[in-house]
Amino acid sequence: MIFVGPSAHIDLSALGHNLEVARRHAPRSRIWAVIKADAYGHGMEQAAAALTAADGFAVARLEEALRLRAAGVEHPILVLNGALSAEETAVAWEARLDLAVHQAEQADWLAALPVTAAVAHRLLRIWLKVDTGMHRLGLDPAEVPRLQARLADCPVVAAPGPGLLTHLANADELADPLSDLQCQRLRALAQPGQALNIGNSAGILACPAARADWVRPGIMLYGGSPFGDRGAAALDLRPVMTLRTQISATHVYRAGERIGYGGTFVCPEDMPVGVAAIGYGDGYPRHAPTGTPVLVKGRRVPLIGRISMDSVTLDLRPCPEARPGDEAILWGPGLPVEEIATTAGTISYDLLCGVSPRVRREYH
Repeated sequence: MIFVGPSAHIDLSALGHNLEVARRHAPRSRIWAVIKADAYGHGMEQAAAALTAADGFAVARLEEALRLRAAGVEHPILVLNGALSAEETAVAWEARLDLAVHQAEQADWLAALPVTAAVAHRLLRIWLKVDTGMHRLGLDPAEVPRLQARLADCPVVAAPGPGLLTHLANADELADPLSDLQCQRLRALAQPGQALNIGNSAGILACPAARADWVRPGIMLYGGSPFGDRGAAALDLRPVMTLRTQISATHVYRAGERIGYGGTFVCPEDMPVGVAAIGYGDGYPRHAPTGTPVLVKGRRVPLIGRISMDSVTLDLRPCPEARPGDEAILWGPGLPVEEIATTAGTISYDLLCGVSPRVRREYH
């Protein structure tokens, strides 16, 4: 018997479906599909090819944008962290990237770009990233009018000048009034005709004020819910990644036997135990507790004991006929990634981004 090990099955059609869900919620907005962090662990180039109906792509860092350009992606690309030096600003100009400006120095670097005969072919679309309440990256609102005026006159900045961008801090908390307040603060700074760039996944789904000229869906594209109390299926989102592996061994242990490192699980009776070929070396969360569900033959069986680097152990009493070679699904259809995240005390973003490179990606 040949074991092929863990794999992540990526359903590209689900990506397209989830993009349409975003459009349905924000029909008047243009969409930056957020594919940073290797498209949340799904493969950035493959995600870009599946999301060509988006109006542009958003990434965190310059190197991610350059990787997309090297792959032949011609869509607009927004670098959310902006350029981190004068040299990066020049590279972004050459690559025709949209840049966020969240520090005054970034405007200085733009102003210092050389004006050449070819400049009209490389005008940059700039987004002033405003701190409206997130208190992470962003300009103080009092700085915005001065930088707006400066960049509107900058010969390398595309007309009609910079747009305004902000990031919502608590949009996943539906009762928190901060999201609406952040939107109001950004709109109060806007000049007539100035493009606004606001909504993340939670904002798109639940905050009408965030459905601005541009929105930026992220986790919802990959079939994850941004809310703690509503699953993806209730939002008509389809899971994109199915993380799966095989049962590599089965045993029957006696009552009182202890399982795995530290012997943290003690068999309450004579019982079948399976070993599945996946562990924290593959990105499965080491802190997933006993009882975390896994699908075997369509039935939920609980993890038992500690997660190892290359394997997990399973209580096979709900599926005693399981044998080596049978498939085990760690998350995917029928077992939402946000459920596993909640059980493990984390968020779905963490799990998806954490799937390691040694897990084979299969695209369908």
